[in-house]
Amino acid sequence: MKNTVNVLGTNYSITVKAEKDDKFFKSLDCDGYVDKTSKEIVLMQLTDDNCQLKRKEVYSAKTLRHEIIHAFLFESGLGESSGAIESWATNEEMVDWIAYQAPKLFKAFKETGCL
Repeated sequence: MKNTVNVLGTNYSITVKAEKDDKFFKSLDCDGYVDKTSKEIVLMQLTDDNCQLKRKEVYSAKTLRHEIIHAFLFESGLGESSGAIESWATNEEMVDWIAYQAPKLFKAFKETGCL
């Protein structure tokens, strides 16, 4: 996995941390998060102790896509501009939908030549 990603001209570092080494995993009840102040995407290191999925790499990739989408929304100013936590730009379901569908969207865009 690459350790940086360019998000609308801003470099974000990508870090994988053990669950015990980052208090935000428990307090945010998450497997990853974006710190928009430090421009960092943090993913939880998945182990047999904290994840029962057989293909942890598939889930980690989806989590990374999810957090990258959050970073794009933050860099676009939409994290603050969307209103309350239930608003669309910070809605976890909406971000998950994009994260899950991104590979299919990319394939469709590539197949039709509209990238």
